[in-house]
Amino acid sequence: MIELARDDGLWTVTINRPDKANSLTGDMLAELAEIAESATDARALILTGAGKVFSAGADLDEARAGLAKSDLWERLSSAIAALPCLTVAALNGTLAGGAMGMALACDLRIAVPGAKFFYPVMKLGFLPQPSDPARLMALVGPARAKLILMAGQRILADEALQFGLIDRIVAPDMLLDTARDLVADSCAASAGVAAGIARLCGKSAS
Repeated sequence: MIELARDDGLWTVTINRPDKANSLTGDMLAELAEIAESATDARALILTGAGKVFSAGADLDEARAGLAKSDLWERLSSAIAALPCLTVAALNGTLAGGAMGMALACDLRIAVPGAKFFYPVMKLGFLPQPSDPARLMALVGPARAKLILMAGQRILADEALQFGLIDRIVAPDMLLDTARDLVADSCAASAGVAAGIARLCGKSAS
C-alpha cells in the first residue's frame, strides 16, 4: 500500500489505499519511515497519494488500539525533515490528523483546489506529535496554529495558501508534473551545491 518509484535520483512515494481514504496502518507508517530514512542519497523526494484524499490519518481500528500515540509518526516526520534533498508534499486531496506531520516536514507543499486540512487531536483526546506544532507555527504563525489544533477548524485550500500552509494550488491533472518541475533544478544540480543551498536555507534544523 506504499509505492516507491525511483527515477534518476528522484524518489516518488505514493500512499495507495484509496478505498480507506489512504488511512495509515502501523505497517504503512513503518514502511514510510524506512523509506525516508534510506533516502539520504536521493536528489529529491515527492510524497503523494492515490485517489482523491492524500490521507485521513491513522486507520481507525489501529488508532483505537494505540496507533494514534505511536512514536512512528514522529519517526517519519523527523526522517523527512532531516533529508538533505528537496522534499515536496504533492497533496492530491484532503490531509487530516497525524498525516499532517509528514507534509509539515516537507520543504514544499502543493495541493489540489478541493483539498481540506484539519488536525482534530483535541476533539479526539490526543496530543499532536511533538514536532508538529512547531512546524505548523513556523508556517502559519501561533494564532492560526491554534485555529487548527485547538479550535479544530477545517482549512480550505484557498485559505491554506493565504496562511502559508501550502505554497501553490495546482489542478489535479498537473499535480505530479508540477512537483517534478519544482524539484528539477535540485535533481540537475551537483550534490555539493544542492546540499550547500539546503544548509543555507536551514535544512539541517528538523
